[in-house]
Amino acid sequence: MDFGKLGFGFLRLPHVDPNNPTDVDLETTKQMVDLFLQRGFRYFDTAYTYLNGKSEEALRLALVQRYPRQTFMIADKLPCGALRSGKSAEDIFAEQLARCGVDYFDVYLLHGLDGEDAAFAEEQGCFDFLKKLKQAGKVRFTGFSFHDTADVLEHILTRHPEVDVVQIQLNYLDWENEIIQSRGCWEVCRRHGKPIIVMEPVKGGTLASIPGEAEKLLCGEPPAHRAIRFAASREGVALVLSGMSTLAQMSENTSFMSSFAPLSEEETQALKPVAEIIRKTVAIPCTGCSYCTDGCPAGIPIPQYFALYNEHKRDGWQVNAKDRYQAIRSRYAPAGNCISCGNCQQNCPQKLRIPELLKQVSAIFDR
Repeated sequence: MDFGKLGFGFLRLPHVDPNNPTDVDLETTKQMVDLFLQRGFRYFDTAYTYLNGKSEEALRLALVQRYPRQTFMIADKLPCGALRSGKSAEDIFAEQLARCGVDYFDVYLLHGLDGEDAAFAEEQGCFDFLKKLKQAGKVRFTGFSFHDTADVLEHILTRHPEVDVVQIQLNYLDWENEIIQSRGCWEVCRRHGKPIIVMEPVKGGTLASIPGEAEKLLCGEPPAHRAIRFAASREGVALVLSGMSTLAQMSENTSFMSSFAPLSEEETQALKPVAEIIRKTVAIPCTGCSYCTDGCPAGIPIPQYFALYNEHKRDGWQVNAKDRYQAIRSRYAPAGNCISCGNCQQNCPQKLRIPELLKQVSAIFDR
């Protein structure tokens, strides 16, 4: 199962309008796709819900319509939660094939399983659906992406040893985190012999821009490089996904991953104090995945507000966070409009108490 060590995640694409995540800058995306393929990588990751469907569409326009099918691999995901609204897995899969412009997927995953969603997926026959797709040649490899504790992952893999891969959140900041449990989930995958696809190796950019005192401990290596190398160096990791959003990021990541070197023990140990420093400076550990905004009745751009709040807590008013907040607020609902319905919190992979955090954001920026 050769995926190529580095994958291009189509969630954090470049945008024409930075305040509109669905307004994809297609021309820049095409340049990024070209460079990614030129440097020998070929794994692209998307999902039905990414960018309200624009991610799959961008993949078709930037990749599928421009390159022979055998030169790249596509991973897509079935959002089991969408079945609650009456849609069938068959209809969603057919729509995904059409959006992407292909007649099969190389990897097809059940999207974002936790304990509750895994039980629902069982009830809806989603695991059986994966088997049927593989038997019919519509997908080559099956699996699921996962956001819960290690014991839940153990339960799922014990019940479904037939899946080929597991996608988990793995980075050095969450390695010992009691909620994310990166190490524990990695250990479960290793016990079951499942190749691992890593998501959030840089934790939504948190590990790309770190405090100066932490960066000094990396001895000159760019923080994003060390984070990606940490994930890629773990035994059993088949691929590390990177959600690159600029051509410069694409150039940098493909360059150093073309000559990937696993972390030494000394480099790995240096990350422990780095992680401690970072934890003290991140007020809200949001990765910017935007899962929380799906179905938000108030229309609040939660990740953008959390990012501004983190900047303010770290650097104070000199980062002009309040003016930027007001610019976003002129187009979207303010943080104070949260009605505490809980939809966001239920969808958050980081298990953040979002309604409570939005009150903190509002107390700072809505005054």
